[in-house]
This record gives sequence, C-alpha cells and structure tokens, in this order.
Amino acid sequence: MNANDNPGERHPLEPFLPSGARLLMLGSFPPQRHRWSMEFFYPNLQNDMWRIVGYLATGDKNHFLVPDAKRFDKERIEAFCRERGIALYDTAVEVIRLKDNASDNFLQVVREVDLAALLARIPACRSIVTTGQKATDTLRSITGCDEPPVGGSVEFDFAGRRMRLWRMPSSSRAYPRPVEWKAEFYRKVFTDCGII
Repeated sequence: MNANDNPGERHPLEPFLPSGARLLMLGSFPPQRHRWSMEFFYPNLQNDMWRIVGYLATGDKNHFLVPDAKRFDKERIEAFCRERGIALYDTAVEVIRLKDNASDNFLQVVREVDLAALLARIPACRSIVTTGQKATDTLRSITGCDEPPVGGSVEFDFAGRRMRLWRMPSSSRAYPRPVEWKAEFYRKVFTDCGII
C-alpha cells in the first residue's frame, strides 16, 4: 500500500491546555481507536506514559490504572495534569498510516500542529517535551531548533518566547525498557518544571 491509497487521518482529540500549564508534552499521533483504553492522550494500555507519570508522582506505576479494569483512569489523569500544569497534544494533526498499525515508523505527517497557536493558549509554558523520535523530528521541522540528546534539552526562540525542548525516550512498549528506567529521564524535566 502506498500513501496515495490511504486517506489522511485527522487528529481525534482536542488539545488539552489547562490554564497555567508550564509544560507542553507532545507525542506524534494517537494510535488507532481500537487500541484505546480511554478518550485521552496515550490511551493505549500498552503505552507506559501514565505508568511513568504515576511512578514519578506517587512511587506506584499502577497509580493511574483503574483497579480490576483494563484501562487508565482518565478523570484522575486529567485532574493531575490540570493541578500540576501539564498540557498535552501531538506534533501532527493529520497523518497517513503507511501500515495498519500504531508505529511512528509508518506515520507520514500530512499536516503539522500549529505550535504558535497552541502556545498562545498557554502563556506560562516555557518547556516542551517530545515523547519519541518522530515527535522530536516533527517539532524540529516546525521550530528549526537543534536536536537534544535523549534525556537532554536545548533552548530555542519561537513565537516571541524563549523555550526549552526536552527530548524524552519513547513511552511505547516498542522501546523495550522498564518503566523505572524511562521514568528517570522524565524525572529531570518534571523536576525542572516543578511538576514533582
């Protein structure tokens, strides 16, 4: 199958931009809906993002899982992100899936996020996290900033403000590292932004 046979897919979620957000976390694009355990970002139960956040916030990687159910607790996750100042969206708003899966390797970005418009809605934000290589590549094409090492950051100017880009390891299980290992990278940016 080539891109011409596959229609573009628009982003299914609205940006989550709580007032006072200090950190914007950007992934690449959500997985197909049949992989979702909730109507929110990082919805795939096989993705470790909310285990990483739970581990850093409470010491329990299962903190944001619903007991006895195979899903994340959207309400608790949203409340935590609002309280701690975490905004969420993705670097692409329209993609073509070159294969019928959730892999970033087979995502063709058709339309990038309007980053300036997102940032205009969260004026306190000075830090962006990209959660994987595809997100980092797309963000760099938007901003022209340098590529930080995994776990590191670079400063750049964009839309009239000085920003810091943090590049984190992917929270996908396709990147087979323990939650605790990945969490130590995220700990740096969460501490720097006053999230934990």
